[in-house]
Amino acid sequence: MSHRNARLNERGRQLLVQRVRIEGWAVAHAAKAQGVSRQCAHRWLARFDEHGIAALADRSSRPRSCRHRTPEDVEQRVLTARRDSRRGQDWIGPELGIAPRTVSRILRRHHVPYLRECDPLTGEVIRSSKTTAVRYERDDPGDLVHMDVKKIGKIPDGGGWKAHGRQMGSTGAKKRARIGYDYVHSLVDDHSRLAYSEILPDEKGDTCAGFLARAATYFCAHGITHIREVITDNHFSYAKSADVREVIEGLGAKHLFIKPHCPWQNGKVERYNRTLATEWAYREVFLTNDDRAAALAPWLEFYNTDRRHTALGGLPPTSRLSPT
Repeated sequence: MSHRNARLNERGRQLLVQRVRIEGWAVAHAAKAQGVSRQCAHRWLARFDEHGIAALADRSSRPRSCRHRTPEDVEQRVLTARRDSRRGQDWIGPELGIAPRTVSRILRRHHVPYLRECDPLTGEVIRSSKTTAVRYERDDPGDLVHMDVKKIGKIPDGGGWKAHGRQMGSTGAKKRARIGYDYVHSLVDDHSRLAYSEILPDEKGDTCAGFLARAATYFCAHGITHIREVITDNHFSYAKSADVREVIEGLGAKHLFIKPHCPWQNGKVERYNRTLATEWAYREVFLTNDDRAAALAPWLEFYNTDRRHTALGGLPPTSRLSPT
């Protein structure tokens, strides 16, 4: 692909050289035939004479120096913070006293992959993600809450493969062992992003209903006294459970369902599930399942009261709630 400001691409420059140096055209005639000035033609011919055919390739238009560029030591601090914390620009910037946009430019300049493409535990690039330009936000807390379940494998006592490597499943007995799953139920407020989560043994209707009732109590204690709408996917425990329907009716709320196979319509809790996995479940190596379960409540408190949210202008969810 030719340089965006060049009149001739690489093939056109080669043709110019061929006509003048091999076929004997006058420079003025060759330049006119190719629609460039004589000065431009002479410039390319001089480059060819000095450096050969390789000199006809595109050169970068990037300036050799920029007095406004971030100092090298600051860039290294940003790269070190990203490598050690595996967080984005909105966290790294305030921590280092640098504008988040500057942090973003540094990360892109050094070809650092996006967090969404990386494994949360190792930082290794493992995937790409789908993004959407359609965004919305309800005007007031409680107008809409998103509800979902995240299923994660339990950790065997002593630690699993993340602690001891893939050899943990190397024998037939280990491969056949079934340790089960934890079901992390979550509720997220659309406006404030206030979140509540519990680890429960299953995702049956009565379990989901009990969780929703306790989550509503938690929201009420944080200033969200009335929930108007609850949105979920079309899982049987949500769509067909009389217990869930009874709790929603008791809250005076309306139950909304996403379109089948369109999880982005419940995107705020889906995004929260990813944050939950990245910053809590797989952030560190736990040696027992109880250790990981015990770490959920402190992380949830941090998430709601201290963690910076890009969508909230770098403030935590409680910043959008009235004190109670």
